[in-house]
Amino acid sequence: MKKSEQLVARRNAIVPEGMGMFSPATIVAGKGAHIIDADGKQYIDFAGGIGVLNAGHCPRPVVDAIVKQSKQLLHACFPVAIYEPYVELCEKLAALLPHGKKTKVMLTSTGAEAVENAIKIARQATGRQGIIAFTGGFHGRTLLGMTLTSKTGYKIGCGPFAPEVYRFPFPDYYKRNDGLKMDAFVKRELESFEQYLHNMVDASNVAAVILELVQGEGGFVVAPPAYVQGLASICRSKGILLIFDEVQTGFGRTGKWAAYEHYGITPDLSTWAKSMGSGMPIGAVIGNAEVMDKTTKGTLGGTYPGNPVACAASIATLDYMQKIDINKKGEAVGKVVMTFFRKLQKECGAIGNVRGLGAMVAFELVKNQDPDQPDGDLCKKLINACAASGLLIISAGTYGNVVRVLSPLVISRTDLNTGLEIIRTELLKLTQPS
Repeated sequence: MKKSEQLVARRNAIVPEGMGMFSPATIVAGKGAHIIDADGKQYIDFAGGIGVLNAGHCPRPVVDAIVKQSKQLLHACFPVAIYEPYVELCEKLAALLPHGKKTKVMLTSTGAEAVENAIKIARQATGRQGIIAFTGGFHGRTLLGMTLTSKTGYKIGCGPFAPEVYRFPFPDYYKRNDGLKMDAFVKRELESFEQYLHNMVDASNVAAVILELVQGEGGFVVAPPAYVQGLASICRSKGILLIFDEVQTGFGRTGKWAAYEHYGITPDLSTWAKSMGSGMPIGAVIGNAEVMDKTTKGTLGGTYPGNPVACAASIATLDYMQKIDINKKGEAVGKVVMTFFRKLQKECGAIGNVRGLGAMVAFELVKNQDPDQPDGDLCKKLINACAASGLLIISAGTYGNVVRVLSPLVISRTDLNTGLEIIRTELLKLTQPS
């Protein structure tokens, strides 16, 4: 038995069944856009730890910062004793991602924790309880995060869920256009949202609307700009705060620091994590100071959020990203992948839709070119075939039928092209057998 097989067997013997497993790949080391498994096999990484490694595996400046900070201070708990890395990181994030005239920042350990705190802040700031989330959305695996999350597979047997959470259909043009042109589709969806505020939950009880501008687990569905602008206008007119979940879209993934920069809208609050720390557990809530400061002392905090080592890693990550112009790299990677997938779509009838923003690109596998016939089985076969050929890639979507690319943005053009060709070769083998 190979070392990888042994590790998988040990994993299955000790880890609960509820822990998901995209593929039986193992990893002992990573650098840039490559990983090495327990048997020494090298893979090109198109998964990036689910969007955590925009700056690549083990970037040298980040590793050096972790080592340096680890020798000085491992933990203190920020509410107990104030330390420089926490404050410096908050200052850096506020300068990079301003929210209004004055911005304030709190740190967390995860994206789900950031979402939880953003909801707490919104409720305190407005004095309201209701939160509107969207179908296809993913906001974490905590109780409130699961409540906000749409996919039922993540929630089986975990209820009852948090109260005062309402769900509205995401503006998925591919699946829900009903033959309408984009302008008419957006108009219909915004009118439906306003009706929702009359028929399902009164606007005066809604603290915030939370959404991903490009849905991550939902399958890289991109919200139409006109829809988001209209939604923001409705929210402003009714005193509803707007929260953008940038956990997967942030830090160069869409070709900008924030996906919302593509839309010309700054939210009241935003949530961050994943690539913010190159793999270290760090996240943040960034918001307009007027909103953030309406919280009661003691309602925010925790033992581990803003750990000094994680803060040092995040500061080094952001510095490194700025130095290499991560946004330019994200834009370049995205153009290559989008062009390749659109060409592949013409070759392969199983691809129903290609979509994305920047380097957040995916294609949807369907049967008979029908959006209502998702082909999750083909997606699983493709992922396994790619792994056997040395490419690590993962799925997304409500039905697990979306192939998404989350490669490190520092990937070389050679590795990027090689990975894309593996996808093409294996998909055509599966759909056009000789």
